[in-house]
Amino acid sequence: MTEGNFVDYVKMYVASGKGGQGSTHLHREKYITKGGPDGGDGGRGGHIIVRGNSNLWTLFHLKFKKHFRAGHGSNGSKSRSTGADGEDVYVDVPLGTVIRDTETNAILFEITTEGEEQIIAQGGKGGLGNWHFKSSTNQTPRYAQPGLPMEERYITMELKVLADVGLVGFPNAGKSTLLSVITSAKPKIADYEFTTLKPNLGIVEYRDYQTFVMADIPGIIEGAAEGKGLGHYFLRHIERNSILLFLIPADAEDIKKQYDILLDELRRYNPEMLDKERFIAISKCDMLDDELKAELKIELDNELPIPYVFISSVAQQGIMPLKDKLWGMLNP
Repeated sequence: MTEGNFVDYVKMYVASGKGGQGSTHLHREKYITKGGPDGGDGGRGGHIIVRGNSNLWTLFHLKFKKHFRAGHGSNGSKSRSTGADGEDVYVDVPLGTVIRDTETNAILFEITTEGEEQIIAQGGKGGLGNWHFKSSTNQTPRYAQPGLPMEERYITMELKVLADVGLVGFPNAGKSTLLSVITSAKPKIADYEFTTLKPNLGIVEYRDYQTFVMADIPGIIEGAAEGKGLGHYFLRHIERNSILLFLIPADAEDIKKQYDILLDELRRYNPEMLDKERFIAISKCDMLDDELKAELKIELDNELPIPYVFISSVAQQGIMPLKDKLWGMLNP
């Protein structure tokens, strides 16, 4: 998936169908001149329904279609015939999509499971035909209910990436390189900060044809929780990851300090993120000889509060132990 095709934010207008009008027909046939009311009910207006689809990874298919209208219900007719319901319109979205009311910004619901359906705009109810209003004192009512009007609204869809493992780190820490090595994803890789501007997803192949999904998130900078850098744009994508893999380069001035800054940004954005399982990968370790690696290991054993592993994406070092550790955390 190219970067331009990753769309995780769209606004759209939706309108359901209006209900059909009830009929005021009076029954007439040969030899029956006064058969009484037999007007049928109007049909229901069509709904706008949001449906979860696990085959979708982005909102790109909605980028250029911003208006959805359902069909109107048909009017009732004679012989108590009910009008046809309006055609429902289904809007398929990837799992992890949050739907908000654009005007109030309130969250209406979230789609997280395959095939889950939620009505975003309710079709108008069809009106009752005149036979419902017949009584001993009014045997030929010449009125019926009109159908209820359609419902229209503006909504905003936000995608929060659903992945098993989310890569967290400062810009240029090697997240995209790692993703390109252990998955078939082809993220943009370059030697400057913020090469990655949108999340990339890749499927990690493990032993015995087992797989899990990894997401490369744009780099965090200090103050991201307040919106600095790419701010909230990427932080929301980390919310749905099962495991947070912190990637810190071996040539960092202070590995423990970098980890603390990253963790603090996540805490300030959403304290619930600290409940997720965490693991650290010390990247670019091909720059270290055995002696330096041994010294660093002694230092990190005393400082880091969570497990870690040395890796080098370029030299393919420590990749399998990293996969083993992540698989063990996902499948305890």
